[in-house]
Amino acid sequence: MSLAHGRPYLAIPGPSVMPDRVLAAMHRAAPNIYEGKLPDMVETLWPDLRRVAGTTQNVALYIANGHGVWEAANMNLFSRGDRALVLATGRFGLSWAESVRALGVTVDVLDFGKSSPVDFDRVETALRADGGAYKAVLCTHVDTASTVRTDVPRLREVMDAVGHPALLAVDCIASMACDEFHMDAWGVDVVVAASQKGLMVPPGIGFVWFSQKARERCRTSDLRTPYWDWAPRADATEFWQYWNGTAPTHHLFGLRESLDMLAEEGMPAVWKRHEVLARTVWAAFDAWGAGSPDIALNVADPAHRGRSVTAARMGAPHATRLREWTEHKGGVTLGIGLGMAAPSEPAYHGFLRVAHMGHVNAHMTLGALAVMEAGMVSLNIPHGQGALAAAARVVGSAV
Repeated sequence: MSLAHGRPYLAIPGPSVMPDRVLAAMHRAAPNIYEGKLPDMVETLWPDLRRVAGTTQNVALYIANGHGVWEAANMNLFSRGDRALVLATGRFGLSWAESVRALGVTVDVLDFGKSSPVDFDRVETALRADGGAYKAVLCTHVDTASTVRTDVPRLREVMDAVGHPALLAVDCIASMACDEFHMDAWGVDVVVAASQKGLMVPPGIGFVWFSQKARERCRTSDLRTPYWDWAPRADATEFWQYWNGTAPTHHLFGLRESLDMLAEEGMPAVWKRHEVLARTVWAAFDAWGAGSPDIALNVADPAHRGRSVTAARMGAPHATRLREWTEHKGGVTLGIGLGMAAPSEPAYHGFLRVAHMGHVNAHMTLGALAVMEAGMVSLNIPHGQGALAAAARVVGSAV
């Protein structure tokens, strides 16, 4: 017998849960892409996109996923022969480094492992030894695989203290509209994000926010091609220039609705909600882990954990067994332990992720945790007691 019949819950770190309001906004006939309601509506998107990222500067929209907006940033930032420093706190930091290197840029990587935050002493040493040659420093705000969160203001302080001229580029794909972020106040030059996580829109559109300093420093970048060029998209005088062709019409209607939802809640409240739901998940894992040495959160210090997704270990093969049970018996799909071990290795089956990003509330998170505990009981996975009560206390004390 299965209890999964009913509305399923996708608790993976993207695509996130699509709100009914967003889906309804997209459910319409194709519009006129030359004049009228669509171009008029799109003009309202730009100030709200700036507000979500905490900037008054430039924004470009691409028909692309997260990997696509990496490439958009890369193509505008660099010329052949440039150098970049990448701070990797998990699989996606390494992947961004690989995408930059594939374009002919010399990339130095400071790899901090799969569960540790950036060591700023190492960063300072690397910047001082570099002699000002790095064109940009790249990092993930929250690495989607490891769920390590980088202290971006601290990174900016280190760069300023060294007096390094590099631009600061930040991957906010897993954190935008989930973790607190202030592009201008934190001195960030380039930010990338995508639609399918905190912005609550199906995968397919991505965003690059860039500062005036980045615009000036990168005017002569020779990797840029017409499609990826951010200037026409940010400065469009004709509607087609925003996308270098046909607009992603239905995604735009969905985005308009999701931005309305974020504005109605208010960004401080959005960040607080994600903070509370993250702590709810952490409390449950702490209780489960008290009864089993195999169960633990991937990031030890809460200060270094992302608020949109939580990575954990449960000991192989229990994580895979539990994921399969929750999906097929309970209607809750959990995330795989991406990047923690190769799928061919037995250890791969000891990791999972629980997403709490975007259109998620208390009953969804508490329900997912309850289904996980039911699965542990059914599968005889050793675990500590009191997890659901601990999670409920976090929620109860927050409202």
